[in-house]
Amino acid sequence: MWRWLLVAAALLAASAAQARTVQIVAFGDSATAGYLVPHKDAYPAQLQAALGAKGHDVEVRNEGVNGETTLGALRRFDAAIAPGTDIVLIELGTNDLRMHVPRRTMEERLAEIIRSLHARHIQVLVIGLGSLDLSAVASANNVAYQQWKLPPGKYRAGDGAHFNAQGYAIVVKQTLPAVEALIARVR
Repeated sequence: MWRWLLVAAALLAASAAQARTVQIVAFGDSATAGYLVPHKDAYPAQLQAALGAKGHDVEVRNEGVNGETTLGALRRFDAAIAPGTDIVLIELGTNDLRMHVPRRTMEERLAEIIRSLHARHIQVLVIGLGSLDLSAVASANNVAYQQWKLPPGKYRAGDGAHFNAQGYAIVVKQTLPAVEALIARVR
C-alpha cells in the first residue's frame, strides 16, 4: 500500500513539474527590446506566441534595453534574471564594439554572464547579431548558439539597422528549434 502511495506521489510531482510554465528571459540590447517596433512585434513577444502555438506553456519576458552593453547587463543581472528563470536568451555585444570596448573584454563579460547563469542551473542560448559571431564564446562555455543575419531592406525598421516585425518573425522562426531543445532540457 505504501509503495503505491509513494509511486502515485512521485507521478504527481513529475506531472506538476511538467505542467509548470517555463520561464524564459530575453536578455539583451535594442535588438531584444524591439527598438522602433510595438512591444507585440518585438522578438520576445513573437517567440512566446510561436511557442504557444506549438503547445508550449512558456512565458517570455523581454529584458532588452536600448543601448545595453555587457557591462550594463552585468550590473542589472540580478534584477533582470528573476528566481525561477529556466532559460535565458542572451543577445549582447554589438554596442560594446560600437563603443570601442575591446572584443576580448566584451567576450569575457559575456562568459561571466553565462557562468552566472550556469551557477543558477539556467539553460542558455547565445545569439550573435549581424556580423558579430559569438559562436566561439558559446562553444567555450558549452551553450547553444544562434546567429541572426538578415539582408538590409524590407526586414529592417525605419533606421535601416534594427529589425521590423517581419524581420523578427524570420529570426523567431530560425531560433525556434534551438529554444524548443532548451525547453526539452528543462522538462
